[in-house]
Amino acid sequence: MKRIIALAGNPNVGKSTVFNALTGMNQHTGNWPGKTVECAKGIYRQEDVTYQLVDLPGCYSLLAHSEEEEIARDFICFEHPQAVVAVCDATCLERNLNLVLQIMETTRQLVLCVNLLDEAKKKKVKVDLDLLSQELNIPVVGTAARQQKGLGDIFTGIALLKTGKYGKKEAVHYPLPLEHAIQKLLEPLQQTLGSQLNARWACIRLLEDYDNFTLTLKQKLEISLSEYPEIISLLTEVKKELETQGYTTEVIRDVIAESFIHRCETICKKAVTFEDVQYAKFDRKLDHLFTSKATGFPIMFLLLFLIFWLTISGANFPSSLLSSGLFWVEDRLVDFAISIQLPKAIYSPLIFGMYRVLAWVVSVMLPPMAIFFPLFTLLEDFGYLPRVAFNLDRCFKKCCACGKQALTMCMGFGCNAVGVTGCRIIDSPRERIIAILTNSLVPCNGRFPTILTILSLFIAGGATGLSASLLGAFCLALVILLGICMTLVASKVLSKTLLKGMPSSFTLELPPYRRPQIGKVIIRSVCDRTLFVLGRAILIAAPAGLLIWMTANITVGGTAVLNHCVNFLDPFARLLGLDGVILMAFLLGMPANEIVIPIMLMTYLAKGSLLEMEDLNLMRQLLVDNGWTWITAVSTVLFSLMHWPCGTTLMTIHKETQSLKWTFVSILVPTLMGMSLCFLFTACAHFLMGVL
Repeated sequence: MKRIIALAGNPNVGKSTVFNALTGMNQHTGNWPGKTVECAKGIYRQEDVTYQLVDLPGCYSLLAHSEEEEIARDFICFEHPQAVVAVCDATCLERNLNLVLQIMETTRQLVLCVNLLDEAKKKKVKVDLDLLSQELNIPVVGTAARQQKGLGDIFTGIALLKTGKYGKKEAVHYPLPLEHAIQKLLEPLQQTLGSQLNARWACIRLLEDYDNFTLTLKQKLEISLSEYPEIISLLTEVKKELETQGYTTEVIRDVIAESFIHRCETICKKAVTFEDVQYAKFDRKLDHLFTSKATGFPIMFLLLFLIFWLTISGANFPSSLLSSGLFWVEDRLVDFAISIQLPKAIYSPLIFGMYRVLAWVVSVMLPPMAIFFPLFTLLEDFGYLPRVAFNLDRCFKKCCACGKQALTMCMGFGCNAVGVTGCRIIDSPRERIIAILTNSLVPCNGRFPTILTILSLFIAGGATGLSASLLGAFCLALVILLGICMTLVASKVLSKTLLKGMPSSFTLELPPYRRPQIGKVIIRSVCDRTLFVLGRAILIAAPAGLLIWMTANITVGGTAVLNHCVNFLDPFARLLGLDGVILMAFLLGMPANEIVIPIMLMTYLAKGSLLEMEDLNLMRQLLVDNGWTWITAVSTVLFSLMHWPCGTTLMTIHKETQSLKWTFVSILVPTLMGMSLCFLFTACAHFLMGVL
C-alpha cells in the first residue's frame, strides 16, 4: 500500500531538511512534466504502509504568480495526494500561515508541521501547538528536523486525518458581499466539478482570476465552462452585483489577501508568545551591516576575496598530489601497453591524448571545486546569499534584469554550468534567458588556473608564499569585479535589443541567520555540485584529448595541423594583443578551460602532447621568449574572462533553453565582448607606449 504525501512550504523553512531526513537515500530527482523545475520524490516506510513523499517547490502562495507556485498549486489541487504536510518556520509562523490557509481552502487532508522549534527556543519564541490545532482544526505537530526530532509525529498526524476528528471548518471568512457571491456560485459548481476540485476554492478563483482559472480547468480537468451557460450567466450576474458594491476584480484580490493576513494575525496572537521582544535584534544588526549602502558592497568584496584566497591556497597541495597520482597511473598504463606489445599508434592517442587530458582536468578542476562549492554552500546555509541578491537587485533592475540573477551569477563562480541550471529560479522567461546568456561572463574555477598563473607571472612579480597567494586572490577579485560589471553591461544591452522588456518584480525573503551544518553542507555540495560538474567535464574532455593529440601529431606538408591553424589565426590574434598559439589554445580548450595553458606550452615547445611546467620562472621565460609582454598577459586575462562558454556549459545551455539559437547567442555575446575589449586595450596600450 503506497500513500502519496506532498510536502509544501515557503522557502527557508526546512522543508527539504524534513524531506531528506525522512527519505534518506530512498529518493530521486527529475523534472515536473513540461517544466524545468526539479522535483524530488522519496520513500518512507512505517510498518506495513509505504509513503511516497513529494517535495514541492518552495513558494509563498498558491495564486500561481510563478512556475514554482503553479506546480505546487496544480499538484495539491489536481493530483489529489492522500495528504499535504505544510512545513512552517516556528520563528516566523505568522508569515508562513498564509500558505497554510490557502492550502486549507483546497483540501482538508492537511497536517501542519511547525519546524525549527530548536531555533524558536533559542529566540525564546513559544508556539502552543494544541491551541494552533484548535484554531485551524487540523493536526499540528512540532519538529526540529536538523536534530531529527518529532519527525515520526508527522505520520501520526496523517493517521489522525482518517479518524474524522477534524471536522469541516472554513480557513478564512471573507466580507459578507463576497461570501454571498460565493454561496450563489457554490451549488452549480459543486454539481459540475464533483469531487475533482474544492468548489468553494473554485468560486473564489473565478471571482478574482477568471481567464487564467478557466484555462487551468480546461487543461487539468478537461472542463470548459463555456459549455455551461447557466454558470457563465450566474457568474456575470454575481460580478455585476459585486461591482455595484465597489468590489471590482482588483478590490476582490486585495480583500482576499487582507482576509488571509488578518486571519494569520488573529491565530498567531493566540498561539505564539514572544518572551523576548528583541529576539530578532541580532539579525537586524547583521542585516544593517550586510545590506547597507556604506558596508554592503565592501563586505561582499572582502568575502569574495576570502573565498578565492582559501580556494587558491587550499587547492594547491591536493591538486599537486592528485596530479602526481594520476600521472603515475599514466606511466603504468604505458608500461602495460608496451608489455602486451600494443602498437604505439594505438596507445599513444589513447594514453597521451584522452587519458592525459582527463587526468589534467580532474587534477586541476576537482580540488578547487571541492573547496569553493562547500564555502559557497556555507554562505547559502548561513543566510548571506539572499543579502547579496538584495544588494545587487538595484543594479540588475537598472539593467532591466532580475535581482535573482545575482544568485545565479554567484553560482557561476564555481561552475558556469551550475549557474545556468540555477537560472530556473527566475520566473520571467525573458530574464531567465538574459541570466543564461551572461552567466559565462563571470569566471568559473576552470578559468581560475589560467588567470591566476598569468597574474602570478606578469602582475604579482616576484612575490612568494603568503604574499603571493594574497596578491593573487586580490588581483583575481578585481578581475571578477570587472566580470560582474560586464555582466551588468551585457544584461542592459540584451534587454534593450534582443530581449526587450521591463524588469519583473519578485519576492525576496531574507531568511533568519542560522548556524551552517558543516557536515551536511560538505556532503551536499560535493555530491550535488562537484561530482555532477566533474562528470560532465570528463564526458567532454575525453574526446577533446583525442582531438588535441591528433592536431599536434598529424602533419600536412611536414608541418603539424596544429601549427597550420596557429599560423592562420596569428594575424587576427595579434590585433587582440594575443598570438595564434594563445587563440588556438582557447579554441582547443573549449571542452575544458583547465587545459588552455598546457596547450600553449605544448605548442610553444612543439611537443605532441600536453605538458606541465611546475617551475614558474621557466614558464615565464618560455612565454617571454615567444614574444609575450605585459600587454599580451593582460589581453590573455581579459580574453580568459570573456570568451565562449566551455563545452559543459554549452550542453547545459542547450538543455535548459531547448534552442540552438540561444546556444549560439551564448557563444557570440561573451566572445564579441572579449574581442572588443582586448582590441581596445591593445590599441590604447600601444598608443600610450608610443606617446611615452
